[in-house]
Amino acid sequence: MSRTENHPDGAPDPSEAGADPAALAALQRRALGVLADLAPAALELGEIFRAAGHELALVGGPVRDAFLGRVSADLDFATSATPDQTEALLRSWGDAHWDIGKAFGTIGAMRRQPGPREVVVEVTTYRTDAYDPSSRKPEVVWGDSLEGDLSRRDFTVNAMAVRLPDLSFVDPFDGLADLAAGTLRTPVTARQSFDDDPLRMMRAARFAAQLGFRIDPDAAAAATEMAERITIVSAERVRDELVKLLLSPTPRPGIRALVELGLADHVLPELPALRLEIDEHHRHKDVYEHSLTVLDQAIALETGPDGPVPGPDLVLRLAALLHDIGKPGTRRFEAGGGVSFHHHEVVGAKLAARRLRALRFDKETVQAVARLTELHLRFHGYGEGAWTDSAVRRYVTDAGPLLERLHRLTRSDCTTRNRRKAQRLSAAYDDLEARIAALREQEELAAIRPDLDGQQIMAILGISPGPVVGRAYKHLLEVRLDQGPLDADSARAALLRWWADQPESDGAP
Repeated sequence: MSRTENHPDGAPDPSEAGADPAALAALQRRALGVLADLAPAALELGEIFRAAGHELALVGGPVRDAFLGRVSADLDFATSATPDQTEALLRSWGDAHWDIGKAFGTIGAMRRQPGPREVVVEVTTYRTDAYDPSSRKPEVVWGDSLEGDLSRRDFTVNAMAVRLPDLSFVDPFDGLADLAAGTLRTPVTARQSFDDDPLRMMRAARFAAQLGFRIDPDAAAAATEMAERITIVSAERVRDELVKLLLSPTPRPGIRALVELGLADHVLPELPALRLEIDEHHRHKDVYEHSLTVLDQAIALETGPDGPVPGPDLVLRLAALLHDIGKPGTRRFEAGGGVSFHHHEVVGAKLAARRLRALRFDKETVQAVARLTELHLRFHGYGEGAWTDSAVRRYVTDAGPLLERLHRLTRSDCTTRNRRKAQRLSAAYDDLEARIAALREQEELAAIRPDLDGQQIMAILGISPGPVVGRAYKHLLEVRLDQGPLDADSARAALLRWWADQPESDGAP
C-alpha cells in the first residue's frame, strides 16, 4: 500500500525530517509548543493530579496531531489514579463531568474558558485490554505505569505521550520516527496487538485513509493472517470504524487496505466480490475499481455547509461505494461477447440494506442508501429519448429528499474514459436538472400532492373514512404526476371516473 501526503497547508511535514535526530528534536520542540498553547486549563489539570500524588499524561491522537500541526478538539489523558480518584479531581476542576465510560476506566469532563470553545477532556486509568476468544467485549485490567499503558495502544504513532504539567515527552516505541516515516507499526508484536484487540486491524485501514500512512509489512502480514479474528468484535464497533474511515478526506486507501488485508471479506464481503473481470481479455476495469472511482467523484461533488449536500456525507459515500454490489449476482455473458447485469440495482438495494442492518446502522441511513442504490440507474436512457414531464415528476417524487444526493451519485457513476461519451452524459444530466428546476418553479415539485385531499374525496363520493379513501388519494396522485396540476372541476371528474370503475363492494354506484 503506497503512502500519500495528507498534511494541512502550512503544517510541518514529519516525513521531511526522515530519521535525523536533530530534525526529530526540532519537531518535538515545535509540538510541545503547540501543546503548551493548546489549553492552559489542561496544564492546570496536570498540577491538580500531581498535587494529589497521581501521574497525568496527554496521550494518543492529540500528541500525534500536534506533530502534524493539527489541533485536536478533545484531549485524552492517561493517569495512575483510579476511576474514583479521577472523578473526584475532575469534579473539582470542571464545570461538568460524566462517568459513562467508568467501567473502562474513563471519566470525562468539560471546562469553560474564554474564547470560542470549551476544553473537553477524557481521563483514563492506566490499563491493558484483552479479548476472550468467546467474547465480543474487551476485558479491562488496570495497569501501573505510563509505559505499560502506551504499550497497549494500537500503533506507535498513537503511543507517544506528554507528561503534565512539566511537558516531558515520552516515546518508548519510537513513534516519532514512525510518524516521520509515515508508517503504522504496532508497539508490541502485531500478532499480540491484534489478538488483544482485533479492531486494531480495522484502525490500520482507517489511519491509512485519515493520515495517508502505509501499514508496516509485519502488521499487514499479521492482519492478513488474522483477518477472521475481526468477527469477534461487535458489529457496532466495526461500524464505527468503517464510518470514521468513510468520512476521512480520502477514504480510498483505507478501503483498499480493508480489501487487501482480507478484513472486508468478513465485515463487508460485498465489496471484494466486486472484483470481477468483465471479459476474458481484461479489456475493462472490474466493478471494484469502478466503485472506488465513483466514491472519489461523489466526494468531489459534496458541498460546503451551506450547500445541498454538505461534506462529508455518509449516505452519499455509502451509496457510491455500494451502488453496484448487485452486479456479481446478476452478471450474464451474452451472445457476441457482451455482459449484462439486469436488475442489479434492485438486487443491490436489498443487499445494501441487509449489510447495513447487520452492521447496526440506523434505519434512516439503511433506507436512504438502499433507495439511492435502487434509483441510481433511473437516469440511464434519458439522453436517448426525451422524457415526458410526467417522467421527470416521477423521478423527483421517487427520489424525495434524496434528490440532491441522487444527482451527485448519478453524475459520479460516469467513469468512462471516452471523453465524448462523458460530455454527452453530463450534458444530458444538465438538461434533466434544468427541467426539474423549471417544473419545480411551476408546480412546487418538492411538495406534490393530489388536487383533492381526503376530506374533499369523502365529500364528493359520499363515503366515510377507510381504505377506499386511501386508494382514491393514491389514484389522484398518479393523475397529478401524469398530467400536472388540475383545476377543481377536472380533479373532480377524474375522481368520479375512477369511482365508476370500482367494484360495488367498495360502495361504488
